Amino acid sequence: MSKLHLVFGGRVRDPRGLDFVAPEQVEVVGVFPDYASAEKAWRAAAQRTVDDAEMKFVVVHLHRMLEPDLESDGA
Repeated sequence: MSKLHLVFGGRVRDPRGLDFVAPEQVEVVGVFPDYASAEKAWRAAAQRTVDDAEMKFVVVHLHRMLEPDLESDGA
């Protein structure tokens, strides 16, 4: 199974959390085949909004959500 990673982000109520203000306006950066490419996209998106403390981008390990019982051997 591919180790898919989703990168998305948007405005959050508190930069320490993941409570998105307007989930319908979340920006989907993309789905990536490995963590390295997802991290690169995450860094670019985060850098683009670095001056806005209420904007947050995250990497989600889709493969872990799709098959949570499989043992992980890294990101």
